[in-house]
Amino acid sequence: MALNFRWTPALVVVVLAMGVGACSAYKAETQADGPEPRPGTVEQMNPFLHFIESRPSPEEFRRVYPDVMLVLPGDIVTQEYRTDNSRFFAELDEDGRIRDGEFR
Repeated sequence: MALNFRWTPALVVVVLAMGVGACSAYKAETQADGPEPRPGTVEQMNPFLHFIESRPSPEEFRRVYPDVMLVLPGDIVTQEYRTDNSRFFAELDEDGRIRDGEFR
């Protein structure tokens, strides 16, 4: 019985595509009321940016990132220099939801 190697490259491509498709760089941890809390400072920017793209309310932000200080427009804060992504200055949309911001 002779082996037919004509379909081998296609089979390899399909198997690799299925394996890569099953892997994800971002694991969405959700619960009934949104993503699970992520204690500590922000170390992984991709999940954080994905969360901000969902336009969370300030309350949702504080629930998911309880250890990150959320600074809203009009809040008075000190001007110390932080490099650990522990203080996020938010920009709000007209509905009061976070649409963008930066760490300072």
